[in-house]
Amino acid sequence: MIYKYDNKDIFVEVSGEGEAVLLLHGWGCTHDIFAPLAKLLSGQYKVYSFDFPGFGVSQEPDAVWGVEEYTRMVERFVAENKIENPSLVGHSFGGRVSLLYSSRNKVARVVLVDAADIKPKRSWKYYYKVYTYKCARWLCTAFLPKEKAESLMNKFRKNSGSSDYNNASPMMRRILSKVVNEDLKHVMPLIDAPVLLFWGNLDTATPLDDAKYMEKHIKDAGLVVAHGTGHFSFLENPGLFASVMKNFFKIS
Repeated sequence: MIYKYDNKDIFVEVSGEGEAVLLLHGWGCTHDIFAPLAKLLSGQYKVYSFDFPGFGVSQEPDAVWGVEEYTRMVERFVAENKIENPSLVGHSFGGRVSLLYSSRNKVARVVLVDAADIKPKRSWKYYYKVYTYKCARWLCTAFLPKEKAESLMNKFRKNSGSSDYNNASPMMRRILSKVVNEDLKHVMPLIDAPVLLFWGNLDTATPLDDAKYMEKHIKDAGLVVAHGTGHFSFLENPGLFASVMKNFFKIS
């Protein structure tokens, strides 16, 4: 289905019948990444799998959104579709939205998979790269013709930026810069629903220590560690993930 939000087309794949489950993907992904989970759940649940604005076939925002704006979009979708007490599954960036949503709305349960809910600790190398880039951008803009400046900055960005940043449009780069620096520790104690944390012990993007912090600061949280997996633990160990989901969602 196409959901209209602020005159933008947002794609949502709907399958199954029953209590609602919202699947919220990570940065740079689309709803397709949750296809196996949607198939598993749709036998007993009504599954809504989103392409977030700016991903897949959904149109990107006209302004620089943060986690707040993405969460408001999900909240309005839930209200307009008369969904009550949904369950949420969020991977990485989708975990940010899931966490904020569940901190101020009634939900049945939450699954956070390698979720990016804590502002990452930065090394001096990170800040060196950031400020070197900003300095180079200022020098290019100030002293070079526009086309030459843009060409040099594109080369600089490819050499120093992350793949997520380099692959994004100009607007989505600005959004990424905003959301990665947001910290949601303060909303964790506000969640009343049961929360399952599914994590790869080799995850370097959202380290296992983040999951342990969440387990400690969310009232009803349990952690399952998928050993030998990284940031996409649910894809790297699909058997364990499916087993855990069946148990958490009470699927026979």
